[in-house]
Amino acid sequence: MAKVHPTAIVEAGAELADDVEIGAYSVVREHVRIGAGTTVGPHCVIEGRTTIGRANRIFQFASLGAVPQDKKYAGEPTTLEIGNRNTIREYCNFNIGTAQDAGTTKVGDDNWLMNNVHIAHDCVVGNGTTFSNNAQLAGHVIVEDFASLGGFVGVHQFCRIGAYAFIAAGSIVLQDVPPYVTVAGYPAKPHGTNSEGLRRRGFAADDLVAIKRAYKTLYRSDLSLDAARTRISADAKSATVLAPLATFLETAGRGIVR
Repeated sequence: MAKVHPTAIVEAGAELADDVEIGAYSVVREHVRIGAGTTVGPHCVIEGRTTIGRANRIFQFASLGAVPQDKKYAGEPTTLEIGNRNTIREYCNFNIGTAQDAGTTKVGDDNWLMNNVHIAHDCVVGNGTTFSNNAQLAGHVIVEDFASLGGFVGVHQFCRIGAYAFIAAGSIVLQDVPPYVTVAGYPAKPHGTNSEGLRRRGFAADDLVAIKRAYKTLYRSDLSLDAARTRISADAKSATVLAPLATFLETAGRGIVR
């Protein structure tokens, strides 16, 4: 049976795995489902049609599943889905989706989400990401696996952050950030590859060389974006590490940071 503090409120209809822990003065609303091994600290509010997976650690004062900060929202039964083994620190705020998109806000597995992180409606966050304190996503943002956002980063709605990208502290992202790229500034501009992060993730030396070469093709050559895209796609046939970058560049978005 779940361990619920006497001062917490768990409404009828909420589904808690047997070993879930709910801290003092927290509120869990009727449509919430929480998986095995997840702990919820004191003074949290988990509401809406929110599903939380296994072994998550949710710290005090988090707000998960509240209605979107979107004036078009009219009470539709949209959802928030959180995966497994995430660390969700104090004052994080994740909203449910809207009918204008897929209707679901998603956070994957093994993410490290620090204080005051805001994940707005219809965002999709992958696996293994790091969001430093006060990182903020507007609506409809996609953050791919192992991307890192520094403190006080703001990401404009509908932007995409590619896998293993690094967004420096205080940056404002107004366009898509390709995989493996480091950006900084307001607006964010490219500043090389995320070489240190890639090394820490165990990327081979040959892969790092291929990624750096692709970065030069995209940002340091005289090629147009279309021509650079074509060359990187061709290079990805022999350097498979470039496949995520090639796919990213072939998908329409808000335009690539330049």
